[in-house]
Amino acid sequence: MAFTLPPYVPPDFRQAALEEAPTVRFAPAPRDGVAPEGYHATSIYPEYLKLQPGGWHLLRESRMDCVVVLGQDATPSVREFRHLKQGDPVACGREENGEEGILVHTTGFSAPGDLPEKFAFRTQVTRETSFSFDYDALYDLLEYERDHGFILWVLGPAVAFDRDSRRALVQIIAGGHVHGLLAGNALAVHDIEAALFGTALGQEIYSKRQVPKGHYKHLDAINTIRSLGSMEEAVTRNRIPDGIMRTLIDRKIPTVLAGSIRDDGPLPEVIADVYRAQDQMRTLARRATTVVAMATQLHAIAVGNMLPSYHVTPEGRVRPVYFYSVDMSEFAVNKLANRGSLTAHSILTNVQDFIVMLERGLRKRNS
Repeated sequence: MAFTLPPYVPPDFRQAALEEAPTVRFAPAPRDGVAPEGYHATSIYPEYLKLQPGGWHLLRESRMDCVVVLGQDATPSVREFRHLKQGDPVACGREENGEEGILVHTTGFSAPGDLPEKFAFRTQVTRETSFSFDYDALYDLLEYERDHGFILWVLGPAVAFDRDSRRALVQIIAGGHVHGLLAGNALAVHDIEAALFGTALGQEIYSKRQVPKGHYKHLDAINTIRSLGSMEEAVTRNRIPDGIMRTLIDRKIPTVLAGSIRDDGPLPEVIADVYRAQDQMRTLARRATTVVAMATQLHAIAVGNMLPSYHVTPEGRVRPVYFYSVDMSEFAVNKLANRGSLTAHSILTNVQDFIVMLERGLRKRNS
């Protein structure tokens, strides 16, 4: 069955409480990086502000734990606290049902009859959960999103530790199912190490055999790229013969590699400034309509916190954002829900097996 987006049902602004609601109050930021008393903090849900003139206005690009600033063109936008400037008009109000001109709409994508059972077994994701339906749903979703959305991948290095998973991800990128990628230094390092030496952290990516002086291999990979100036230059000179990073660069897929305090090297393209990295990550997150995060708990949580549950298309259509978290750890996949990223779907499995199975399923859909 072909994938179709669920309809979005906006609030009924004809209700007396919303028609008679006051316009939202704005107060100036007292200084750079500081919100005024009583500021409103955004959530993952569609939020509407009542403005004068114009009535109720949907925030187009939101994320949790930010503030709303009224621009010079009288359009509200969501901004991180650290980007506030003294004097910026910041929306104020802690009530979310229209009483203060702010409405948080939590049921826009709810289907009739979506009420849960009062008592039911197996409502949490565990190692005993079956995921056959989740795979089939993901195949359909990615096929749809390839042509109609923006698929953002958030990857840990484990996908590059195995020969078959590395090849599978290359095929998924080549098939058009990757529109942007977020990762750290390690994914790129170990993918390049595999391209240059056939190892990841000194272990052969097929046999898992430790090679002599293998602990040097990832450092040699970093040193090689640093000597050439960049991964892009290494690809241009054909020094990276294959792999994930080569395919991303060849196909000009936007990629953000965010640095970490533990990084070796790092590679030249890795962004060492954490807040500059966050800004560039959010640039891609704003475009995302589907996210697949694999074996990277901290990056997955970071991106989950950057994403609302909805996306407004250039045509003004409101649609859901889908988020898949894939990991072997129950704690890791459930952590997003615990932090408020309520739209995450969890799949508990080894990520190498996941990506191989995913590529196989997508290939069958296109054969």
